[in-house]
Amino acid sequence: MNQISPDIGAPKDARDLSALSGIEQLRIIFADVANAPFGMGRTMGFDHVEIEDGRVTFGATPHEGVYNPIGTVHGGFAATLLDSCLGCAVHSKLKAGQGYTTLELKVAYHRPMTKTTGPVRAEGVVVQMGRRAAFAEGKITDAAGRLYATATSTLLVFDQ
Repeated sequence: MNQISPDIGAPKDARDLSALSGIEQLRIIFADVANAPFGMGRTMGFDHVEIEDGRVTFGATPHEGVYNPIGTVHGGFAATLLDSCLGCAVHSKLKAGQGYTTLELKVAYHRPMTKTTGPVRAEGVVVQMGRRAAFAEGKITDAAGRLYATATSTLLVFDQ
């Protein structure tokens, strides 16, 4: 994600983001969540994003479009929300010219989600940021603070 298109607020010459820090990149990329330039956020229906140094929160509302055959939200919905917010939390700590990729994601499911769950928040926090590896943890909660899933992640940090 080194470039953004002009239709989401970049100058007409499509600004190169590689010279910016990770948190600066994220703030530009998510300036308009509904038009964010990555398909997964649109596919999953992310409806808000909060970005701080080392902490990112995504919001989404479970719906029947993400159900599994037994009538509850597929575990991949929670895993994708968590992988996204954990990765972006690490992204917020990157220096200009760095990238990352998920090496490992472990998800624990605490209770099922359905369309009646309502909006959920997936919060990711960096636990440790090293030169080559980063560690993050996250959770999904509903508006009442009920816990639906937790995750830990190990991510590889590299120079681009």
